[in-house]
Amino acid sequence: MEQNVAGLTVFEQAWAWFEANKKQVSWGAGILVIVGVIVSYYVWSQGEKEISAGEALSDAVAAAVSSGSYAESADAYLKVAAAHPGTSAGARALLAAGGALFTQGKYAEAQAQFQKFSRDYPDSPFRGQAMLGVAAALDAQAKPEEAARAYKELIDRHPGETLVPQAKFALARIYESQNKLGQALGLYEDISRAQSYGSVVNEAGIRAEALRSKLPAQASAPTAAATLPFLSTPPTVKTNKP
Repeated sequence: MEQNVAGLTVFEQAWAWFEANKKQVSWGAGILVIVGVIVSYYVWSQGEKEISAGEALSDAVAAAVSSGSYAESADAYLKVAAAHPGTSAGARALLAAGGALFTQGKYAEAQAQFQKFSRDYPDSPFRGQAMLGVAAALDAQAKPEEAARAYKELIDRHPGETLVPQAKFALARIYESQNKLGQALGLYEDISRAQSYGSVVNEAGIRAEALRSKLPAQASAPTAAATLPFLSTPPTVKTNKP
């Protein structure tokens, strides 16, 4: 028998194994089919969730624009975020809700939503926006020490983001209010050397010049101050349509 098997081709040996193990093979094939169906359904359902969430967010944005009410828009965004957790549209809705609350002057509530975003979506590309929102909310609540720490944390974790100059400017302003003029000057000079950040660059240059006149010559040199971070608006909403 062993000699007969040895004389078979690879295909013939495989077929012989299949014939001897039909039952096991059929069960294995059935399992593979079931797994394939489950995976396919998961991918499809995730796509459907994103589409549904995107449409809900689009409706909320349209309602906010037509009403012109930040209070109503914050509620609408929060509803979308609660109804569609784990989706990109749900994440953007939560961030937008924080921005709307901030605009209403509800800084503590805005801070809570920005912090929730950071907890729920730690890998989101918009996490820097949420961290900046937290820092700005603390700043608006007249908590300069906490705000300064939040700005520093942001820049340490997201040094390459375009929102950094805004955060640096806000931190420099806090330093000025605390009479830490050398540190403020270092930040203003750092911002003013940037190539393209709009009005914040010009304003930083003006403030730096004003501080130089208040400081001794040796203190006017740029310090190794933290490269640190102001509240930008929530990211533009993108909807996912079929």
